[in-house]
Amino acid sequence: MGEVELHTISHRLIIRSVFHFYGDAADKSLAIRIAEEIGYHWNEPKASVKIRRESYEVYFEIEGVYAPDLPPATIWHNTNPRLNFFRIEEFSLHDISFVDGLGSNTGYLKLGNLPRYSTTAAHEYGHTLGLDHPKRLDIRGQGQPGMMYPRGTLCDPAFQYDPSAAAGGPGGTLNPFTRKVLTDDIERLRLHRLSFDRQGFCMLGDFSSLYHQKHVKDIPL
Repeated sequence: MGEVELHTISHRLIIRSVFHFYGDAADKSLAIRIAEEIGYHWNEPKASVKIRRESYEVYFEIEGVYAPDLPPATIWHNTNPRLNFFRIEEFSLHDISFVDGLGSNTGYLKLGNLPRYSTTAAHEYGHTLGLDHPKRLDIRGQGQPGMMYPRGTLCDPAFQYDPSAAAGGPGGTLNPFTRKVLTDDIERLRLHRLSFDRQGFCMLGDFSSLYHQKHVKDIPL
């Protein structure tokens, strides 16, 4: 989720998102790094969009904040469209990172999905902006996978976990580290259809406003 500004002087369409990270596995350095990586990936294509017959550079301004003592009510009552809230823990009941629906502003990140240069946070950010996984998950012969392709996607060997593996077998699916934000990902945001107020602002995504408790492993009786 983010707040969008149509800056007519600089001819920039700026999408501002602030991520508040809480949970036992969150810390200040990780919060800053995740935000930097999200910004890097989404600004990489240097995309532009035409609005009212004018061309605007699309720019993502991402900030990461470590919020160890985040009160649930802060999430429940938040009305600032820039703010997103993610819990980070070593364990996830779903064994993956996730958001609370397309166009949401809350979710849960598994620490193991977040090594340096991972695309997991950038992928989940795409979901917060309203993007789903592409319907076709066999993109062999199409080259570079876009950011919103999920784990398990069939792709060209160079983008697999193991380039020598048979497609669909062990090591023969998309390695998330090889994903990139492409101009197609930006186009799917349909920024040209946004409706701005008189000050040139609007919202991208919506409020899910869910506070996540820490997931714990079931203890056998």
